[in-house]
Amino acid sequence: MEWDSGQLVDLVARLRAEVGRLRAETDQLRAEVGRLQRENYELRQQAGFWKSCFQRQEGRLAEAKAENEQLQAEIRRLKAQVFGRKSEKQGKDRSNHVDASQDDTREKRPSNGKRGQQPGRPAPQRRDHSHLPAEEEFIPLPESERACPHCGKPRKPMTLTEDSEVLEIEVKAYRRVYRRQRCQATCDCGPRTITAPPPPKLIPKGGLGLSIWLDILLAKYDNHQPISRVLAEWRLRDLDIPSGTVLDGLQRFPALFAGLYEALCQRNAAAPYTQADETRWMVFIRHEGKVGYLWWLWAFLSQDTVVFRLDPRRSHDVPEGHFGPDARGKLMVDRYAAYKAMQQVKDGHIVLVFCWAHVRRDFVTLGKCQEELKEWALTWLRRIRDLYRLNRQRLRAGDDAVALAPADAQLRQAIAAMKQQAHNELADATLRQPCRKVLTSLQEHWPGLTPFVDDPRIPMDNNAAERQMRGPALGRKNYYGSGSEWSGKLAMMMFSVFATLRLHAINLRAWLHWFLQSCAQTGGKAPETIATFLPWNLSPEDRKRLSAAPRRGADTDSS
Repeated sequence: MEWDSGQLVDLVARLRAEVGRLRAETDQLRAEVGRLQRENYELRQQAGFWKSCFQRQEGRLAEAKAENEQLQAEIRRLKAQVFGRKSEKQGKDRSNHVDASQDDTREKRPSNGKRGQQPGRPAPQRRDHSHLPAEEEFIPLPESERACPHCGKPRKPMTLTEDSEVLEIEVKAYRRVYRRQRCQATCDCGPRTITAPPPPKLIPKGGLGLSIWLDILLAKYDNHQPISRVLAEWRLRDLDIPSGTVLDGLQRFPALFAGLYEALCQRNAAAPYTQADETRWMVFIRHEGKVGYLWWLWAFLSQDTVVFRLDPRRSHDVPEGHFGPDARGKLMVDRYAAYKAMQQVKDGHIVLVFCWAHVRRDFVTLGKCQEELKEWALTWLRRIRDLYRLNRQRLRAGDDAVALAPADAQLRQAIAAMKQQAHNELADATLRQPCRKVLTSLQEHWPGLTPFVDDPRIPMDNNAAERQMRGPALGRKNYYGSGSEWSGKLAMMMFSVFATLRLHAINLRAWLHWFLQSCAQTGGKAPETIATFLPWNLSPEDRKRLSAAPRRGADTDSS
């Protein structure tokens, strides 16, 4: 087919038009693709943003759930602290166990559900009261039974009697009247009248005798009774003593016991091993630089002394000042930071030993507050229980080398296994945060938890020092603390003296009567030789005379 020039021109024109249209469509499509690419990029950015937001919200939700669980556990702990059973003596306190049905470390009640003496158990040793004076009372046969009711013949009295006895206490107030003899001179060599010297008095010109002050000191600082309650009881016995007279007399006692207290402090601070604890104590005075009335009663327990210190601060300055800059030795405490901040500890002169009972308390609290972690906590509590058991076995072995070697080896093996177990669990990334917190504390305090392994004289816990706080805690509930600074000082002195005497099994009343009588003989002042009255300086005769009866019941129980 042949094309003429006109057709070719027309065809070329149409082709050019079509090519232009196609180019325009191509440009339009390219613009649309560019727009869609930009929209796709923006949407991908938005998707990434919202995805990251979702991930962050998921993380926050997980944190909120964990925080909620932690707060719920804290609420349970605080409820148990406020409304649960409380006692300074934790030996039989069920609140010290995670679950009474699962924790078999609790002392179980007898199967019959009754307290007291149980069938099949040995009876307690009978008390011996033969040392008490006897006051006999003869009970005659009634008149109606002195003759036979059938024949009327009289019955002949026998020399033998049917004897029995009961214990009685009769306390009565009386006035001791001193009649001092007076003599008149029959010469002119001196005074015309001579009078016998006055009897020694604890408080010169005072109207209360030694027995009154003895009972007041023992009632308040050993039995922890308020003075008002003591005076109220005496009023029932027709003895009415003004409280102002008692308070005025008590202000003189800090001077009497100051030297004795200082001697206890010096011996306690020089001991190679000491335990320490502190508790709150109210002193109702305004102290410069202090808001409120809360003070702190510190207890320092050594092998043969107990010293209490009262201070408005709960800082490291108190134990630092008690021990002095040259102190050396080991100090068992809880994990309170003030002890770690002591300068003697930082210098390495005093080595801190930590308490396993407080470590155990961490696992008990965790198991109580978080139900899902109870089994984990019980497992660790059984490990700690085994440490106590193995340590008791080693202590019972004593110097018996045959029994001591395997007991010591088992204890060291258990300690090493516990350390490795804690290390392995902390290395597990899936370990729950509450568990990790408890084990981290255990690992940080580990060097202070193990000295008892190499030195059996060191106990595993600080319970002995805490038991010394039971009396002051009882007094704190009964009379709220001290109403003045001098009464607070007297309280810490008497707490220290009485607790130290108990360590040496000395009768408090007998010793206190001896000491106060000596003060009376020196004109109401402290004896010049305080060393004579210190328990470790007593002669065998004085120790026998002042010895206390064996302590029974709650006094001998250890937690």
